[in-house]
Amino acid sequence: MTNVTPDLVQLYANSDALALAEIVRRGEVSQVEIVDTAICVLEALNPKLNAVVICAFDLARETAMKGAPPGPFAGVPFLLKNIGSMWRGVPLDAGMAYLKDFVCPYDSEMVSRIKRAGFVLLGRTNTPEGGWSIGTEPRLYGPTLNPWNPDVTPGGSSGGAAAAVASRMVPLAEASDGGGSIRVPASCCGLVGLKPSRGRITYGPNDVDIWFGCVSTFCVTRSIRDSAAFLDAVAGGMPGDPYCPPRSAESWLSSIERPMKGLRVSFTQTAPWGAPLSPEVAAAVRDAATLCAAQGHRVEEYDIRTNLQAAWERYNEINAVETAAEFDRHAISVGRPVEEADLSPFNWSLLQRGRALTALQYTTSVAAVRKAAQTICMELDPFDVFLTPTLTQPPRPVGYWSMEDGDLVRYLDRWADAAFMFAFNIAGLPAMSVPAALASNGAPIGVQLVGRYGDEATVLRVGAELEETRKWGARRPPIHAGC
Repeated sequence: MTNVTPDLVQLYANSDALALAEIVRRGEVSQVEIVDTAICVLEALNPKLNAVVICAFDLARETAMKGAPPGPFAGVPFLLKNIGSMWRGVPLDAGMAYLKDFVCPYDSEMVSRIKRAGFVLLGRTNTPEGGWSIGTEPRLYGPTLNPWNPDVTPGGSSGGAAAAVASRMVPLAEASDGGGSIRVPASCCGLVGLKPSRGRITYGPNDVDIWFGCVSTFCVTRSIRDSAAFLDAVAGGMPGDPYCPPRSAESWLSSIERPMKGLRVSFTQTAPWGAPLSPEVAAAVRDAATLCAAQGHRVEEYDIRTNLQAAWERYNEINAVETAAEFDRHAISVGRPVEEADLSPFNWSLLQRGRALTALQYTTSVAAVRKAAQTICMELDPFDVFLTPTLTQPPRPVGYWSMEDGDLVRYLDRWADAAFMFAFNIAGLPAMSVPAALASNGAPIGVQLVGRYGDEATVLRVGAELEETRKWGARRPPIHAGC
């Protein structure tokens, strides 16, 4: 390993991904020095946070020594999530001992694009067992902790990614989202978390889509410009993909530099169901709406009318059936069916629910969710941006989202905190959490910006305005590189 100095650690911690790439491009530091610094930081911080659970440092050093492809992020360290993305030759277990022997036989197209962009992959981040939780506390690896306050959750399911980025282990990391799993951890850890439009990121070549296009893979970052540049690098479909959102000839990175005035922005302070917004969250939403008005946008209050609670119940019936089908596929590669002892009580209960539902019940739920998605899009079409809380409550204590609770109704009712999340998965709209405030428990609070289908550009522009006003990027959590 090269000599990693305190100055190099500070340079690394103070730079977003584009800044690091520029430093490497100018020859001020080598790719090997950057990767060795990232490994040094990760080894120092990960025992405190448990954010990274699979390491591939030898592969990373080999890539850096050869030189990563000359993409926009050449030489920048990166972490994949421990679910979904195939990385040839590296394990992928989704937080389950049941899958502990699985090694990826190929790269998914998303991972190929990440590599072509110049990223150097270091390993995989912690995720809840199977991914269906907005905490990150798998039996196999134990909980990931929040660098802002280790007593509260970093969110999930991309909690390991968010904790790693917030603490400066890496400047950005892969995240995926079927009901808030990019945006929730971004909110809990003070990051930018964009869920792109349906179909913006391909799931090929192995999968056509996941949950009818309700699941998106992207990343969490510390800056809007990194999110925009990452979208430029990885967006696009493959032949046969079922959805094709519109795309401007202008790059997303360029678009955030062009100011927009007079947008029609609506905001809500009414929870769709469950407990009302906490006073701290409500204040963060009001403040963000005020900032939008100060930027010259037309701001008005609007409460969504679609019955999101009913849609949530139907969505979980789809999820249950898809979970059952997924474990049938896993059984082929594992060589045996999953057993109760292999899973947390929640996942076992969800699996049994999926197996018990009839084809008629399943197709009825699919139709109901698609109809709810249509009404959401029709409701919000008059607005350029819809501003909501990311979570209706500040980040919960570690243990609140434990999947050791096998009572499906009770567990899924707790997702009322994330009532504004899944709605935009089913609707396919771009939605992004941006930092807004700090809660009294020391953990961040995010607000969500939602745009029309295919219009990530407007969401990113408004996010950039809020970022510039709030100067959030200068803040660091108590646990971070160089501390």
